[in-house]
Amino acid sequence: MPFSLSPKDSSFYPLFTASAENLVAATDVLSEFIHDHARREELAGRLRDLEHVGDQHTHAIFRQLNTSFVTPFDREDIYSLASNLDDVMDFVEAAADLVILTGLGTLPAEMGQQVALLQRCAQTTAEAMPRLKTLKDLSDYWIEVNRIENEADKLYRRLLSRLYSGEFDALEILKLKEVADQLEEAADAFEHLANVVETIAVKES
Repeated sequence: MPFSLSPKDSSFYPLFTASAENLVAATDVLSEFIHDHARREELAGRLRDLEHVGDQHTHAIFRQLNTSFVTPFDREDIYSLASNLDDVMDFVEAAADLVILTGLGTLPAEMGQQVALLQRCAQTTAEAMPRLKTLKDLSDYWIEVNRIENEADKLYRRLLSRLYSGEFDALEILKLKEVADQLEEAADAFEHLANVVETIAVKES
């Protein structure tokens, strides 16, 4: 461990953890949203609230970044971590919003599976964030998230194949693809986040 005369600011770690735990809550609500037609408006409102909470966490990290003299790791990596956490939340909330705005009813089963993969990414990420403080036992985290994201890619391709199979009319295809794209972007953002953690671990090792 490099010796430093200046103590590093440790207040980032609980902020990263809180942001990741917010994603666990959001993906759980999204799972309810996908399956419970009758409560979609209510659940979309809960997602908007969680998105606001996520924004507050992100802004808190950025404020801390701007006022800290010595950060626990590179500033650009802290910025990337916070931005990717925020991106996941934005994509999750956007997916639900699009379902409401376009008046979609029953969604393809593959979308429920997409959300289940996002739940697994969120839980894995929330469990990993506290370990940033020591940077120990993190390789299992980024390996697992990359594995889940590969699974999400395959699922997304299967969903697209189904959308273009003739089962859906042209307008519904456009609506469903917009939602599927947001869910796929959320999975990608989880992978980007894991890649940043891997980069930090390599730099600090």
